[in-house]
Amino acid sequence: MDFGDILEEWERRTAAASGKKQNPSRLKRIARNGADGPEGAGQSGAELKKVDPLTAWLRMNPVYDKDAEIDEREAFPGERRRRLLSRRPDAVLDLHGLTRDDAWIALAGFFRDSLSQGFEKVLIVHGKGTHSSGAGVLKEICRTFIEHCPFAGESGHGRAVDGASGATWVILKKGK
Repeated sequence: MDFGDILEEWERRTAAASGKKQNPSRLKRIARNGADGPEGAGQSGAELKKVDPLTAWLRMNPVYDKDAEIDEREAFPGERRRRLLSRRPDAVLDLHGLTRDDAWIALAGFFRDSLSQGFEKVLIVHGKGTHSSGAGVLKEICRTFIEHCPFAGESGHGRAVDGASGATWVILKKGK
């Protein structure tokens, strides 16, 4: 017993005693066009009865494949970069209050975890270094780590809402 047989049995059992009413406009359209959709154009009424309900429904309600669209967009060079530059980060790491060594360890774990979870863009909040003598210690550690990390791609300072020069976004490399 296939799915079509199950549907026919269900319709037979649940139909009213006087029979199931048909939509007159749909019947006129079928008679005029010979089918209910573009794929069935030119078919006779006898051929339409052979089509299982799922196929008929799919003909009337086309399926939209989101994954195919994403693959088509990614096919153009630079499209992934443009998409990632305009979107918010997938994860955020705040280094405030950490020492130089603790920050390095936290960055290593954060990048490893982000890559394993499939993240594409991350944000590291390190602060501007206003409480440090000279350049900010955490900002310098973050920059050095990104330069040496094989997973880190393009990077830049966050938007004003993300911390401006006190935060750095990083696009993770694919397939590493």
